[in-house]
Amino acid sequence: MDCVSSLPDDLLCHILSFLTTKEAVLTCLLSKRWRYLIAFVPYLDFDDSVSLHPEEGKQGREGIRQSFMDFVDRLLALQGDSPIRKFSLKCQAGVASSDRVNQWICNVLQRGVLHMDLSIHLGRRCLFIEIFMSGTLVELKLGRGCLINLGHGHISALPMLKNLTLDSVNWSDSGQLERLLSACPALEALDLANVDWPYPNATVSIASLKTLTIKSVSLSGASSVLSFDTPNLVCLNYFAFVENDYPLLNLEYLVEAQINLVTDHQIRLLSFRNKVNVLFLKLGKVVQKLIRGISSVQKLYLSPQTLQVLGLWSPEMPVFNNLTFLVIESSMGIAWQAMPVLLKNCPHLETLVIKGGLLHRVTDDCGDACTCKSREEKGRSLASCPVTRLEIREFQGTMREMDMIKHFLDYFPFLKEMDIYVKDGRTQFLAPIASDSNPFNNLSGRNVKIKVHGSLT
Repeated sequence: MDCVSSLPDDLLCHILSFLTTKEAVLTCLLSKRWRYLIAFVPYLDFDDSVSLHPEEGKQGREGIRQSFMDFVDRLLALQGDSPIRKFSLKCQAGVASSDRVNQWICNVLQRGVLHMDLSIHLGRRCLFIEIFMSGTLVELKLGRGCLINLGHGHISALPMLKNLTLDSVNWSDSGQLERLLSACPALEALDLANVDWPYPNATVSIASLKTLTIKSVSLSGASSVLSFDTPNLVCLNYFAFVENDYPLLNLEYLVEAQINLVTDHQIRLLSFRNKVNVLFLKLGKVVQKLIRGISSVQKLYLSPQTLQVLGLWSPEMPVFNNLTFLVIESSMGIAWQAMPVLLKNCPHLETLVIKGGLLHRVTDDCGDACTCKSREEKGRSLASCPVTRLEIREFQGTMREMDMIKHFLDYFPFLKEMDIYVKDGRTQFLAPIASDSNPFNNLSGRNVKIKVHGSLT
């Protein structure tokens, strides 16, 4: 029996919405019962690469490009004015004109689209001003090829927009970001990726914002500055170069932060200019300012490079009074200079996660939080840390790592649980600790529950 076909139309359309639009159309050809369901599917996903098959060299055939445009035209005409929830369009150069694409966008906007995802490569920057006058959009994603140009004469208002993603977009002038954000009074999540601003000053300012992600965003000019006027921000993900200043850091209620500072090129530039001391000091003060601005977080992730920068100015590190969950990522090329002060300055830390294994670069400044150097004060920062759960990821089973585990068991006074995840699930890394004669079982003289996992799921 064909039990699926007996389901109501609404449920069948919901099932079809999980397929690409091309697959949904092909599925509707299976039987007369399914034939017209595509006209009511509220999720449309058009990707010209599915039709053009560039790996087979078909993208250069005029008939193939025309068939894609005709396919979109026919399907939109078939659906008429039926409501639509999501519209996704990915176009390469030569597939469609700006006017054709604009007709498609206007069609779904008039039908009350809620979610829109555009990535349009038409050989030149494209502006679709109608998008910024939608009263229904809840989520908007704009990718490469989209130009944002909200002139003072344009009426822009996105009253329902809650999620905005801008990836590799272009800006027409220096005031576009502020102008766009001012048109989004209900915005809760903003994602900026691979964005080049044509001006040195940028301010992310919106009272309703709760989640902000900044990745590979660069400002022009030698004195670039970035401000955060986001009083209700809960989550900050910052993966970018260190700016010259952060004049405003309104992050009072921040709960979670991921900080991945990109500093390699800046450090090389400072060394090349032979002004290391002065410029290093300036870079350090800027980083200190950023870290102080997020010091109210409860959950914090620090990348290897961020850990490296903090190690250079660790005496100036703020106290993280609310921090209960800390993730640091280790690396063979990065020292643990920041770790002693960092752990001392987390008086309420409960969970410590160390990614990338326990191996790191040995320096004269190590030895307190790790076993790099034998010193009388070894383990002092651990002894004052209230951590109850320790998680180690990408463990490789080396002797240095084994010594580090012993070190943690000896000096973390409140430790109750330790979870060890072996790198890539390789069984050979499990050998030293997976047997019944696990040397760590009674090493600390305390009841620490140790679990070894083949992989992180």
